[in-house]
Amino acid sequence: MSSVLGIVSEYNPFHNGHLHHLIESKKAVGADYSVAIMTGNFTQRGEPSLIDKWSKTRMAIESGIDLVIELPTIYAISSAENFSSGAIKILDSLDIVDFISFGSECNDISVLSEIANVLSDEPDDYKTLLNHELQKGESFAKAREKALMMYLNDVRRFANVLSYPNNILGIEYLKALNKQKSFIKPITIKRTAANHNDTIPSKHSKFASGSAIRNLCYANDIESMQNFMPQKTYDILNLNIRKGNIVNGLSAFDKEIIYTLRKMSTLEIANLPDVSEGLEHALKSAANECNSVIELLSLVGTKRYAKTRLQRILLYALLGITKKDMAMSTGVKPYVRVLGFNSKGRDMLSEISKRNPRLELVSSVKKFMDYTPNRNLALMMEKDIWATNVYTLGYEYESKANLDFTHKIITY
Repeated sequence: MSSVLGIVSEYNPFHNGHLHHLIESKKAVGADYSVAIMTGNFTQRGEPSLIDKWSKTRMAIESGIDLVIELPTIYAISSAENFSSGAIKILDSLDIVDFISFGSECNDISVLSEIANVLSDEPDDYKTLLNHELQKGESFAKAREKALMMYLNDVRRFANVLSYPNNILGIEYLKALNKQKSFIKPITIKRTAANHNDTIPSKHSKFASGSAIRNLCYANDIESMQNFMPQKTYDILNLNIRKGNIVNGLSAFDKEIIYTLRKMSTLEIANLPDVSEGLEHALKSAANECNSVIELLSLVGTKRYAKTRLQRILLYALLGITKKDMAMSTGVKPYVRVLGFNSKGRDMLSEISKRNPRLELVSSVKKFMDYTPNRNLALMMEKDIWATNVYTLGYEYESKANLDFTHKIITY
């Protein structure tokens, strides 16, 4: 099989920046085939996807991706480290992927690799510096950045690299490749024009961040979104908007989240991933005093706990994901859940099956749940099924359950 490009994505929604990244990545490595490991109905920022995973799959395939595989929910809403680890484990298990490409602000794979190597090996001197910074009360992210600067002792080369989200995620991909001893070769494409966290799009650019595009949608400024998306993906999004099948942020689940936290004991909240240092008491108290996610986050938020971390904790509560579940996810090789493909993707699936006859390749969720002997993977799939059932509660109109059993794979 000719060169195969792998991409890890959220496509929430697919926009011009994603298209630029895909085109430039294919060009850089001469790839004839492409596969995306894509988050489903919830994302790594601890938020619901604007549109459902099958609509995102249509966007991706219409834009040039040949095969879309779902990143299981338990990874999709994890920390950057586990998010990346899950995605790389899937890409590596396919045994056909030659390259992985990710966007970065740094655009220097050697710089990112040097940082990844330190974080993978964790030398004693680095760990001492990190503990010293943590004892000052810094958040882990800020403490890690300061410790790395001191350890690497080259501020000019490494300054601010860890201040940008795409750099951080890229470093985690590199760490995961190291851990897997993968032969997949990493490349990076410079992120252009719009920053990842920009909330307002520029009127003088065809590029806007996913956050800015989602904000336009929340504000019902539908026409403006068209400037920043390929026409076919805009049409898919617009159809979902007209049908009421979009989810306007985590606040769409205000009542469900508050209800869940009020129902849970403090001990149960303490058993959620990322909850530590008595945070369970603050969460329980806030849930008892407020009526919305925004209020809750304002009551609990401190510089030690990033907003995205807190939002992920709320999703863990809503979706019933525990520390034990998260620990399990770090030690297993995930199934390969196919969401969609075109003719090239069909050829890729044939080659994957030929090379990996024992790989858990899922085209039917029912068959998988009926016959898999692996209880850990069955539990992981149960979380995906439940995530979809919860997700549709955020729709304005119809809200059907069990779509993972009834929705067909997207084919072109």
